[in-house]
Amino acid sequence: MNDTRAIQTALENRRSIRAFKPDPVPEDLLAEILKAALEAPSWGNVQPYRVAIASGDQAIAIARELNAKFETATRVRKANLVTKLAALLKGGVKPDGDFNTVIKYPEELRARYRDTGMGLYGVLGIDRADTAARHAQMARNFSFFGAPTALFIFCEENLGAYGALDTGAFIQSLALAAQERGLGTCIQAALATWASPVRTRFDVPENYKLICGVSIGYPEDEPVNSFKPKRRALSELTLKAKA
Repeated sequence: MNDTRAIQTALENRRSIRAFKPDPVPEDLLAEILKAALEAPSWGNVQPYRVAIASGDQAIAIARELNAKFETATRVRKANLVTKLAALLKGGVKPDGDFNTVIKYPEELRARYRDTGMGLYGVLGIDRADTAARHAQMARNFSFFGAPTALFIFCEENLGAYGALDTGAFIQSLALAAQERGLGTCIQAALATWASPVRTRFDVPENYKLICGVSIGYPEDEPVNSFKPKRRALSELTLKAKA
């Protein structure tokens, strides 16, 4: 491979992996990936991000709790008013994440999001009307799509959008470093819907907020892992100068 095209090739070949092998990720390999990601640029070199690494029994326990919360929230959403009120009084149903992960997209972006979802379900063989299968696929988010390790990414809250910008650069660097070493990743906002399962198990500074999770492991040879949604045309990206 021409080294001058290595970055371009890595960017084009990266995929969101949604089917992982159970094989554990060696600790030294994971440390190598995280160290490589620390080369990402940040505003004033402040590096406003922290990572909670969940593997083994820790990952299993967090996945179990996240799945329980997701299933309970789903049942309550479909229930009658009395059941909803009882569940709210009991607590633990509403998302307790640091950010709202359920976003109303502007129409331009909603169309792209919808097309991506339809494309993904098409590869998975899930009919749009099959709500049970769609629910099951959504639930797989909270089991890290079978990955043995989940990384929970926190960003410093006082830097606002600029802290999130820096954290995004770190996350992409992490994803590309993992890919270079034969691993796959899936960057998931869903894993930030509930923060309590992570905060109760890790010593997270109060000023660091859970922005997303990253499932990481060895990809299975499954069709879903070849899915890559269409990118917008360059003409749609660049802004025209005013006349």
